[in-house]
Amino acid sequence: MEWINSILFEHSAIQAIVVLSLVTATGLWLGKIHICGISLGVTFVFFMGILAGHLGISLDADMLNYAESFGLVMFVYALGLQVGPGFFSSFRHGGIPLNMLSLGVIFGGTALTLLLSYLLSIPLPEMVGVLCGATTNTPALGAAQQTLKQMGEPSSGAALGAAVAYPLGVVGVILAILVIRKLLAHPDDLKEKNTETENAPYVAAFQVHNPGVFHKTLKELGVHSHLKFVVSRLWRDGKVTIPTSTTELLENDRILVITTEKEMPSLTLLFGEQENRDWNQEDIDWNSIDRNLVSEHIVVTRSEINGKRLGSLHLRNAYDINISRVLRSGVQILATPDLVLQLGDRLTVIGEKEAIKRVAGLLGNSASTLREPNLAAIFIGIVLGLVLGSVPLNFPGISSPVKMGLAGGPIIVGILVGCFGPRLHMRTYTTRSANLMLRGIGLSLYLAGIGIDAGAHFFETVVRPEGILWVACGFLITVVPLLIVAVIAMRACRMNFGTTCGMLCGSMANPMALNYLNDSYPGNEASVSYATVYPLGMFVRVILSQVILMLFM
Repeated sequence: MEWINSILFEHSAIQAIVVLSLVTATGLWLGKIHICGISLGVTFVFFMGILAGHLGISLDADMLNYAESFGLVMFVYALGLQVGPGFFSSFRHGGIPLNMLSLGVIFGGTALTLLLSYLLSIPLPEMVGVLCGATTNTPALGAAQQTLKQMGEPSSGAALGAAVAYPLGVVGVILAILVIRKLLAHPDDLKEKNTETENAPYVAAFQVHNPGVFHKTLKELGVHSHLKFVVSRLWRDGKVTIPTSTTELLENDRILVITTEKEMPSLTLLFGEQENRDWNQEDIDWNSIDRNLVSEHIVVTRSEINGKRLGSLHLRNAYDINISRVLRSGVQILATPDLVLQLGDRLTVIGEKEAIKRVAGLLGNSASTLREPNLAAIFIGIVLGLVLGSVPLNFPGISSPVKMGLAGGPIIVGILVGCFGPRLHMRTYTTRSANLMLRGIGLSLYLAGIGIDAGAHFFETVVRPEGILWVACGFLITVVPLLIVAVIAMRACRMNFGTTCGMLCGSMANPMALNYLNDSYPGNEASVSYATVYPLGMFVRVILSQVILMLFM
């Protein structure tokens, strides 16, 4: 049985792959077990890693560092790609309050760290390590250790403090989420009610009875009313036609409008009367409305179309067709002229069959070309993220430069590529399943690696009196600021549960808690909120870990 011993315990590439795979598989399997309705999901991989490290299983230091680093980079970059398309719009609508609340968590935890260090006489280097572990922030720990070395101080205490506080740093955020969900969240707040569903296309028919819109073109109404809607069909004198931007509305016209549900009252006032028929049922045969007009789906697959605005193609006037809605990553989007098209968008096109064929040729409509992700773009983005994370940033009063690190740089580049890549005609398209696969593999590698690394000395440190004290302090640093800011966010700022908890996970740089939140809460709000505050939060924590050592030692 020597070969089994060599596979599990003798340092080699095969041993590293086998151990990481076994830890990950076992952790994922155990993470599916529900106790009192709660399961830890992928977070259980971290605890399996601690157990493996405690049992004496270790990996080559370089291989372990590679697994942790590459896993973290893959996770945060894929997360940035996912939330990038909606990142800046979300920042405009709520990013400033989210980041202010996130800074409240960060500065509150830092102040509590200094207070506990003074009251309990815990050396500041060890306490800074506890802070980094309690906030699951390895880049901040690395910056603190570098600062201690430059000051001629030992850095081992900070690393051990982080390892001891790290497990409850992970669990503490999840426990805080459970408390927030139990005490602060309204039952309706936990349902899938987010910006995606609120802005989903809604179909309705109107009869034009408002004299104010008689002989007005659709273009004029769109500009002057500031409402978002698309008129897909017009009934006049018993005939169904596809209206263009120059089509004038006349009295008693019937129009089929695609809009959002929140715009319905305003559109009723604009046009005059809404018909009672429900046009949003799934079993409606759109092709039966008129035999000369058909409704088909066309997929954007031509790279030349990637990044162009829908209105700039002039499809309605050039081909006598109409585009009512766009399906992107499983989300229905209203087809407004300013919508920037991306590879993989699925357009609902209405018109005559020959016209639709010509539009399909223009847009591509070859779904087979999207089945293979553009791996080159992913790896180039990772390289750019690492380059950005390695750039030294000098600040007055701080002797050593500050870096964004392995987590901050890639998520920023991922957001920028996800948002602006299509506009620069970069093929950054990945299917939702491919993105989830990248994130899952990356997070599992990261958790397994840091678990094995922390497990070697974890239990022997915890059972010592100072270890128990560090654990208690770390738990307070994790939970207290989260609960205080959650009350402010959900009661004073009226934020919902998903947005609030995503912000809290981002302020704590805790991807494990975010993954748990995504598994238990529907919608994409938490991920968008997480990515909105993560870059600034990571940057501030890296700076603070160095500043407090320089100012208070």
